[in-house]
Amino acid sequence: MLPATRNGLLLIGVLFHLVYLLSIFDIYFRSPLVHGMTPHRAALTPPAKRLVLFVADGLRADKIYEPYHNETSGKTEELAPFLLNKLRTEASWGVSHTRVPTESRPGHVAAIAGFYEDVSAVTKGWKMNPVEFDSVFNESRHTWSFGSPDILPMFAHGASDRSRVDTYMYTSEFEDFSGNGDRLDTWVFDEAEKFFARATAGSALHTQMHEDQVVFFFHLLGIDTNGHGFKPYSQEYLGNIRHVDRGIRRLVDHFEEFYGNDGQTAFVFTADHGMNDRGAHGDGHPDNTRTPLIAWGAGVAKPAPLAAGQTAPGHDGFSQPWGLGSYERKDVNQADIAPLMTSLIGLNYPLNSVGTLPLAYLDTSRKYRAHSALANALQVLEQYRVKHDQKQHTEMFFKPYAPMHQPTNMPEHMLARIQQAISAEKFDDAEAECLQLIALCLEGLRYFQRYDWLLLRSIVSAGYLGWIAYSLLYIFGEYILPDSSPRRSQRSGTIAVLGLVVFAAFSAMFYRQGSPAMYYAYAAFPVYFWAGVLQQVPLVRQIAASYTQLAVRWRPAAFVGVYVVILEALVYAYFDRRVYSAAFALLALVWPLAVSPRFRREHTALLGLWSGVCLLTSVFTLLPVERNDHLGLVIVGGALITLSGVAAWHYSAAFTLPPPGAGVKEARQAVALDRLMLLVQTLLVGVATVLGPLTSKETERRGHLPRLYQLSCWTVLVAATVLPFVHGSRRGRGGAHDQHYLYRLVTIYLAFATPFVLLT
Repeated sequence: MLPATRNGLLLIGVLFHLVYLLSIFDIYFRSPLVHGMTPHRAALTPPAKRLVLFVADGLRADKIYEPYHNETSGKTEELAPFLLNKLRTEASWGVSHTRVPTESRPGHVAAIAGFYEDVSAVTKGWKMNPVEFDSVFNESRHTWSFGSPDILPMFAHGASDRSRVDTYMYTSEFEDFSGNGDRLDTWVFDEAEKFFARATAGSALHTQMHEDQVVFFFHLLGIDTNGHGFKPYSQEYLGNIRHVDRGIRRLVDHFEEFYGNDGQTAFVFTADHGMNDRGAHGDGHPDNTRTPLIAWGAGVAKPAPLAAGQTAPGHDGFSQPWGLGSYERKDVNQADIAPLMTSLIGLNYPLNSVGTLPLAYLDTSRKYRAHSALANALQVLEQYRVKHDQKQHTEMFFKPYAPMHQPTNMPEHMLARIQQAISAEKFDDAEAECLQLIALCLEGLRYFQRYDWLLLRSIVSAGYLGWIAYSLLYIFGEYILPDSSPRRSQRSGTIAVLGLVVFAAFSAMFYRQGSPAMYYAYAAFPVYFWAGVLQQVPLVRQIAASYTQLAVRWRPAAFVGVYVVILEALVYAYFDRRVYSAAFALLALVWPLAVSPRFRREHTALLGLWSGVCLLTSVFTLLPVERNDHLGLVIVGGALITLSGVAAWHYSAAFTLPPPGAGVKEARQAVALDRLMLLVQTLLVGVATVLGPLTSKETERRGHLPRLYQLSCWTVLVAATVLPFVHGSRRGRGGAHDQHYLYRLVTIYLAFATPFVLLT
C-alpha cells in the first residue's frame, strides 16, 4: 500500500495537505445563521417613531471621549463638543465592544443585524454575506441610508423588500486614501441636506418620512480613511472627528426642525471598529475593539445627577482620563445595539440577532421594558429551537444541550415564570428571568455551532498522525534500513478489507447526517494511512529492534522530545511574544556551551558576538507592538544595514567563489561580477533609505505622491526582489552550484532589507 516511489509519496502528501487545508473552513468557517424563525416584537406602543443612526467608521472610543491638548493654542479642548454635551445632558453612553475581525462589514452587521461575524463571509473577502440575514433595516417600514458603496448595498441586497431600503452613495473612485477623507463625510452631510430639501410638504417623500418605524442611516467613512492614510493621532484623523461632530449637529437640527421638535426621534451614534496606532485594524487589539456608543432622544435614559466628588458606576482605568466620571458608563457588546434600536421604535427583533437588550439605556415604562426583554428572549429562543431541531433531525447519536433540559431551565417553564411575573407586575423579576433565558440560549447556540468539532478535529488529528507514521515508514524502508527482511504483513489483504469497512461506516454516517462531500475525503485519508501502517507491522518491528541495538538510546527520544517542545513553544508564541525572547536567550547560552572546549578556546570572540547578538535580538520581542511613526529610527536602521552591506562587500573576496572548472580570466570576471552584485544590492538599500524621508515628506503635504517617487520606489523594490534569483541562477560547467553559503546568506539578507526599509 505504500507508494513504490518518492514521487508517489510526494503526490499523496500534496493531495492530503490540500484537502485537509479545506477542513479549516468546515470546522471554523461554518455559517452560524439559520432560517425559519418566527419574528417577535413588544406588542406595546414604542417610545420613538423614528431612529437616526450615525456610524463613524474607524473611530476609537478614547479619541472622541478624552480631552485633546491643542499644541498650537496650548489649550485643552474637546474634539466632539456637541456629542459630549449630549452625553452630559440627555444621553446614555458607554463603550461598545466589538469582536474579531474588526472590519467594516462585520462591525456594521453586528450593530445593525445583531449577530457577530458570519465567518463563512471570508469566502467573499468580508464584503458581502454569502447567507441572507435579517436586520433592523429589513424590519423597518422604510430606511434611508447615506454613505459608502462598500457598506450600504449589503443591507439593501439583504432586505426582503429591496424597495424598503433606499441608498444614496458616492462612487468607489471617490474613496481616495492619499487625500483628506473628511470630504467623504461632507458628501454625506450635503446629500442629507438635499434630501431634506426634496421632502417638501405634500410630497410623497414628506408623507413617507412621517410614518412610524422609519430609520435614517448615515455611514461616515472619513475617519477610517484618514486613520489609514495618516494614523489616528494625526491632525487629519482628529480634525475629522471635529468635522463629524459639526455635521451631526447640523443634521440633528434638521431633524428637529423637520419634525417640529415632536420628541419622537431617537438618535444613536457609534462606530463599527477602532484603529490602532499603525493606522490598521482587523485584529483583537483593544484599540480596535473599543468603540463609542452615545444614544439620546425618545426612549433613551438620561444621565442621573450625582453629588460632587462621587464617581458613577462603570468606570475603570481606561475611562479615568476622560473626565466623565460623574456620568454612568454603560458598556455593551456591539451586537446589543441592534436590540436597542429595535426596542426604541418597536420593530420585530432581527431574526438572526444574538444581542441582549441593554435595559439600562431605556427610559420607558417598566411594563414596556419587560415586554421588550421578553420579545428579545423569544427571538433568541427561536434560533436555539431551529438549531436544536436541525441537529436532532440529522444526527445519528444526538446529544441535546444538557443545561436547557434541567427542570428549572426548560424554556417552557422559564417562559411561564416570565409571563406570571409580568402579570403580577413584578417587572424586575421578569427582566432577570429573560436575561437568564437569553444567556442559556446563546450558550446552546454556541454548543450546536461547535457540535461537529470533536468528530472533525479527531478525524483531522488522526489524519495528520497517520501521515506522519505513513511517511516515516516509507523513509525508513527506502533509505535507512536494509532490504533483506520482509516489510509487509501476511494479513495485508485482511487489513485492506477492514479499512474499507471502516470507511464505509463513516460514509454511511455522513450520508445519514447529510454531511458535505468533503467529510468523506477527510475520513478517507486516516483510513488509508493507518491501513498502510498496519500492513507494515514487520517494518515497525524491525525499526524497534534497530532502536534497541543503539548504544545510546536516549538521544533519539531526547531529540524528538526537544523537537515537540520547540513546536509547542512556537504555537504558544502566537499568544505571548515573550517566548521568542526566552528562545533567543537560550540560544545565546546553548551553542557556546554545546561546542567543544577547543572550539571555545579558538573562537572566543565569535561565541561572544553570537551571545551578544542573540541577547540583543531577545529585547525586540519585549518592546511594544504598537508604536507611533519614527522616521529617525527608520533612517538609522537603513543606514546601519547599508553599512553592513558595505562591510560584507569589502570582505566578500574571502567567500566569493568562481564557477567550478573556470579559467583564470573567467574566474576573475565571475568573482568581480558577484561582488558587483553585492554592491548593487547594498546601493538599493541605501536608495530605499533615502526614499523613505522623501516620500514621507511628500505624504505629509497631503497631496499625491509624485510619479518620479512612485517609479523610484517600485523600481528599487522590483530590482531588490529579482537580484537574489539572478545570484542563484548560475551554475558551473558540471551543473554544480558555485556559491559559498556566506555569500548566499548575505544576498538574501540584503534582498529582504530593501523592502523592509521601504515598507517601514
